[in-house]
Amino acid sequence: MTEHGAVPDSANPDVVLVGGGIMSATLAALIGVVAPQWSVTVFESGPDVAGESSDAWNNAGTGHAALCELNYTPAGPDGRVDPSKAVAINEQFQVSRQFWSYLVRGGMTGSPKEFVTPVPHLSFVTGEDGRAYMRNRYEALAAEPLFAGLEYTESAEELAGWLPLMMTGRDPGQTVAATRSVAGTDVNFGALTRLMLDDAAGRGVTVHCNQRVQRLERETDGRWRVTVRDAVTGERRTVRTRFVFVGAGGGALPLLQSAGIPEIRGFGGFPVSGKFLRTTSPELVGRHQAKVYGQAAVGAPPMSVPHLDLRLIDGDHSLLFGPYAGFSPRFLKAGSMFDLPRSVRPDNLGSMLGVARTELALTRYLIGELLQSRSARHATLTHFVPEAEEHDWDMITAGQRVQVIKRDPATGRGMLQFGTELIVGGDGSVAGLLGASPGASTAVSAMLSLLEQCFPDRIPAWRPALQEAIPSYGRRLSDDPALLAEVRADTMQVLELNG
Repeated sequence: MTEHGAVPDSANPDVVLVGGGIMSATLAALIGVVAPQWSVTVFESGPDVAGESSDAWNNAGTGHAALCELNYTPAGPDGRVDPSKAVAINEQFQVSRQFWSYLVRGGMTGSPKEFVTPVPHLSFVTGEDGRAYMRNRYEALAAEPLFAGLEYTESAEELAGWLPLMMTGRDPGQTVAATRSVAGTDVNFGALTRLMLDDAAGRGVTVHCNQRVQRLERETDGRWRVTVRDAVTGERRTVRTRFVFVGAGGGALPLLQSAGIPEIRGFGGFPVSGKFLRTTSPELVGRHQAKVYGQAAVGAPPMSVPHLDLRLIDGDHSLLFGPYAGFSPRFLKAGSMFDLPRSVRPDNLGSMLGVARTELALTRYLIGELLQSRSARHATLTHFVPEAEEHDWDMITAGQRVQVIKRDPATGRGMLQFGTELIVGGDGSVAGLLGASPGASTAVSAMLSLLEQCFPDRIPAWRPALQEAIPSYGRRLSDDPALLAEVRADTMQVLELNG
């Protein structure tokens, strides 16, 4: 260290990754494939990696493959269902599975069952309108190669076999319909993140915990000066690097703002916290071996889609039902109450105010959720589990989600985006990821996009290594049935998803 806390150039890394979550872990692993000679340092503000949105209790763990999430298959005015978004997300998830398989084959320690297990994915609706939608959705998806094997039923008797916990006590006259895919999975992204970063550390990647990156500053030679504060001692230090990725979840927005890149102008964030009802009752868990998504209530945002998920975390099974929305101005669970107000800048004030005016339905939804009593939350659960008893379920708080606010290029007004946004500085030396779902499940595709946008001149040389790690790289599985069959068989075998 120099007298001013700066690390000498010889000790500075080629790459700095801010945040010890699934995105940074994935990028570190990809850099290990294409540029193993680069030095990489990870700074995580918490006491351990994967403590925020990547933690198993802080995300749904669905392994978003669009097999069951109805918000990815919208219906048009004529009732026809557009499968394009579902197909795109499933393609991205297949890319993740291929890369995980490559890491496992390459010796990433631990059994694949530590982070991924097979769990059927179902979509469930009630009422005549719901059934009509489900029929159209099934017809649209069943024609897609990636969704081969999707099953459909309107039979309450058959559903009693698929979902005994949800069908017991249900009105026998109620109209029901569902689809099921036995190709679904439950993914523990916290465990996967830790395995990936442990593997990266074995290759020389340095991972620092309790180190909060406070500021990013561009220096005259084009490098980035990264100011880091030790959360335990309060000591500050700086490192210089040629490339910075900000994968800090909700903490990404303020850091990209501090970098001063024009690409972040106009962007804001709206934090939403989630709560879930959880049961660990062996009797209840034994009667619901699936992940089931329903339809959001009329006027509710996409993030409110109710689901009842089987989870396997640290060897223990449980069921989670939700989400129930909450609100906190924090951008991270361990963040500050001033995160939201500090993120408001002159360049994004118009976007923020525009969303405040246009998203009145979201505001009403959040207020209603915050005012819900325990009995009202339990009543929502009984739509899924008719005979649910309050005493079997406890409330847990999941991770913070910061929804992206950006300017609509067509109107210039602010709009709320329920997805992810990759922000890349003009010269490709800094990048960051904003937003939430589908997030972790599509991390590999997101980080591949980052490599392509930040290092376009290197991609031709990197392509063979990327294709070895991800056989479908540069191609669409939905357009190549032979490759799809080969990839699907390989990933199922390597990730031990045959049982």
